[in-house]
Amino acid sequence: MRRTTVLRAGLSAALLLSTVAAGLTTQASAAPSPTVSEAPASDALITAMQRDLGLSKTQATARLKAETKARGVDRAARRAAGSSYAGSWFEAKNGKLAVAVTDPADRDAVEATGARVTLVEHSGRQLDATLKRLDKLDAPAGVSSWHVDPRSNSVVVGVVTSQKDDNDVQAFLHRAREAGPVTVRETRQSPRTFAAGTVGGDPYYTGNVRCSIGFSVYGGFVTAGHCGQAGAGVSGWDRSYIGNFQGSSFPDNDYAWVNVGSGWWTVPVVLGWGTVSDQLVRGSGEAPVGASICRSGSTSHWHCGTVLAKNETVNYSQGAVRQMTKTSVCAEPGDSGGSFISGDQAQGVTSGGWGNCSSGGETWYQPVNEILNRYGLTLHTA
Repeated sequence: MRRTTVLRAGLSAALLLSTVAAGLTTQASAAPSPTVSEAPASDALITAMQRDLGLSKTQATARLKAETKARGVDRAARRAAGSSYAGSWFEAKNGKLAVAVTDPADRDAVEATGARVTLVEHSGRQLDATLKRLDKLDAPAGVSSWHVDPRSNSVVVGVVTSQKDDNDVQAFLHRAREAGPVTVRETRQSPRTFAAGTVGGDPYYTGNVRCSIGFSVYGGFVTAGHCGQAGAGVSGWDRSYIGNFQGSSFPDNDYAWVNVGSGWWTVPVVLGWGTVSDQLVRGSGEAPVGASICRSGSTSHWHCGTVLAKNETVNYSQGAVRQMTKTSVCAEPGDSGGSFISGDQAQGVTSGGWGNCSSGGETWYQPVNEILNRYGLTLHTA
């Protein structure tokens, strides 16, 4: 990728050179990357977490360390729980991973991994089955989303407050409750995608739509599917040709990838857009619910929040998109396709949400590992 300024190019090069000097290696497969990194968090990431999560520098540093440990505990706890597993989430107050299980006999084995255990009624498989039943229903506009929530041990259905008494909404909720354990939560607005008409900045363009680059892969970059259809041409911030959408899916999914050529190149970096320093990408270990996460986009730049839910179905006006992750991070038009990152681990590409970065809101992303596996791509890492 080209950079808008020589300064940014220099920062990216400096980051890469420091990585080589440290003896780090590059990923060689599309499989999820290791979750543990010995590299310290950058000052920019710590500053953004202080601003958006209300943490001190010491608290932000400690939280990142605890979240890195929790990713490893999560894998071990899933294996220990087996069919009794009913989900997990990171608890910021105590810095530990909480794991829900249905069988008391599994408590000791799961606790031995370092997780805090809570007993629940419904297994993860039962909740996933409920989610799939809801996915087969036609949802009205007043229903914003639905996802498996391990903390409530149910499928949470989001309903826009102003439309909660609508007859179609009530009919959907009735069918949803018949499908399995359901909890209803109100939300302020309906979700929308974050593509935008052509304006200035440091974006990429397809037609008259502006979006943001997600993550570099070998041969191109990944981004949101609603930003362009397969075969559509893509140009950079200076309107010079980059490549084409090689694959794209929206709705049902919201992911795509673009090949890179014509003098453009890829680097394992998430841009700070002049707000914070560029961030190196060292893998794609999945952050648990409750973990901190930051987003970079060409409109609102760098903002942080927490992971609120996973595997959520989002009901956009264009159609439902499944297997999304919900966050408390804000976003605005033009941020679509941009990077979600936790520490130095790639998480996903920005899809849509509600609100803005002045009044707040929520944003969903499509998990990056799903995109890599779908298209057989390899994440470009430092």
